[in-house]
Amino acid sequence: MSDGLNRVQLLGNCGSDPELRSTSGGQSVLKLRIATTESYLDRNKQRQERTEWHSVTVWGKRAEALAKFLTKGSRVFIEGGLRTSSYDDKEGNKRYKTEVTATNIILCGGKGGASSGSELKPSTQTAGGGFEEADYGGDDDSKFPF
Repeated sequence: MSDGLNRVQLLGNCGSDPELRSTSGGQSVLKLRIATTESYLDRNKQRQERTEWHSVTVWGKRAEALAKFLTKGSRVFIEGGLRTSSYDDKEGNKRYKTEVTATNIILCGGKGGASSGSELKPSTQTAGGGFEEADYGGDDDSKFPF
């Protein structure tokens, strides 16, 4: 079996405004930096956070369209694959960089959460940034026959 799988899925926030450029052949390319943060408990049962930064590239018409919507802080879900390239630095040393080439991007709302025009308000008391039952019309179960 010679087939492999090169798939990346990221949910994070843009660390800066994306940069739209064109190649010498006229193809559009959008470069963005995405921060993903995960929390965990250390050996002392203290909550810790770890942030990873990812370089993401989007090509073509999709790049042009996304450049109009994405800004620093935008929350996005990205699917794509890893690509590694090499270059020579100023001292002549060979350097490598790995980035995500996006094939699908989903806008997940405003800066770091629900979109600003949303009727639902993020709960500050629920784990994971969810929504409280009251945001969905209350918790009165007597309306439902089951």
